[in-house]
Amino acid sequence: MQKRAETDLFLVLAKPAQRALSEHGVTSLKMLATYREDELLQWHGIGPSSIPKLRQLLAEQGLTFHT
Repeated sequence: MQKRAETDLFLVLAKPAQRALSEHGVTSLKMLATYREDELLQWHGIGPSSIPKLRQLLAEQGLTFHT
């Protein structure tokens, strides 16, 4: 499997979700893994449809959301 460039990680998300992650300083999957799903859903721009996509990105790297 081809490894994604850090800057391209979140391109699978809608623009509002990309902006939300950027505004909160999340620039890597390791940073994303420090958050719980319910925390992300509190952010403006992150909706329920974003979570499965983010979960998949994490899983591709052997990571999960914080519990």
